[in-house]
Amino acid sequence: MSALRKLSALCLFGLAFSAPVMAQPIQPFTTAALKAAQSAGKSILVDAYAPWCPTCRKQAPTIEAMAKNPAFEKLLILRLDYDNQDAEKRALGIATQSTLIAFDGSKETGRLVGVTDPAQIESLAKSAMP
Repeated sequence: MSALRKLSALCLFGLAFSAPVMAQPIQPFTTAALKAAQSAGKSILVDAYAPWCPTCRKQAPTIEAMAKNPAFEKLLILRLDYDNQDAEKRALGIATQSTLIAFDGSKETGRLVGVTDPAQIESLAKSAMP
């Protein structure tokens, strides 16, 4: 291996470990993912989202920012498709889009409906975190 290749490999290796820690990306909601995360005692935020909903669109930047924020690296964000996951909505008691539910494992720690204030959304998410 040439010296240039070794240096390049070393630089890439260093970059991999110097990258900022990020929270997990927003994941599609499935009952299996929720149950597995609850069984593992994880911090979870369920986002009942509809693309046509103006409130959901106002909540989205805050939720997306949390997904990139190291302070929320242990928070699993599951985005429920409000228009197509009726059974899942019923199971969670979701009556309207723009509902956010926080869980610490299987314990629900809070719920917001129609709230777009970033501080309130972050506070809800933090309620799920030990």
